[in-house]
Amino acid sequence: MSNNAPVGVFDSGVGGLSVLGDINRLLPQETLLYVADSGHVPYGEKSAEYIRERSRKIAAFLVEQGAKALVLACNTATAAAVADLRSLYDTPVVGMEPAVKPAALATRSGVVGVLATTGTLQSARFAALLDRFAGSVQVVTQPCPGLVECVERGELRGPHVEKLLRAYTDPLLEAGCDTLILGCTHYPFLRAQLLAVLPPHISLIDTGAAVARQLRARLIEADLLAAGGAQRPRFWTTAAPESLGRVLPVLWGRNETVRALSV
Repeated sequence: MSNNAPVGVFDSGVGGLSVLGDINRLLPQETLLYVADSGHVPYGEKSAEYIRERSRKIAAFLVEQGAKALVLACNTATAAAVADLRSLYDTPVVGMEPAVKPAALATRSGVVGVLATTGTLQSARFAALLDRFAGSVQVVTQPCPGLVECVERGELRGPHVEKLLRAYTDPLLEAGCDTLILGCTHYPFLRAQLLAVLPPHISLIDTGAAVARQLRARLIEADLLAAGGAQRPRFWTTAAPESLGRVLPVLWGRNETVRALSV
């Protein structure tokens, strides 16, 4: 495997672009491939077996494109499929997980809120995280149907988004939380609107930067870190390419060519 081979990243949709940005900032020498499975978004309400099947197909495509490592830039896909993909591939496979440990260390009130999809919150992986890291901290969870779809449309602000965010964060504030985990990679794109509706003492935590650091560590361990000369990132979507093309300038910061993917 060449050190200059690309890194493959995928998500149920466009949310993983938040993680892609963190990877690009930490590892600018790496060539990146990104698949948005927007034809099947959201994953949060689908069965674990369905998500595993989608993840296998997309991972196989990225490996065919020469990916030297895979990043599941989706908490729900990680919960359902990361163990499966690690059993199938010898290349580094890096997943996401809600930041329970850093949130438990950061909270002053002893109450942590989690905004996530239903699939993530119901997963055995999330339950194991709570067992390992929550300790005496109270963790209050909140599924957030509708937020993923807003980000998929590039709708990051406005009355509709504000109404949803208030509905989902009010119960967590009433429970006394002072730290909120953004447990879906779509949600960091809503940070500005979240900060506008939350009291100033609330801390927001997501894991994109930690995933980028983990990827770097795994590439170093496998002696696969690129030396430089990154090519322009490549993007695919299982929905209409023009849909991803419209939101890329908003979420990624620039226009890119988007290819259709049928898997």
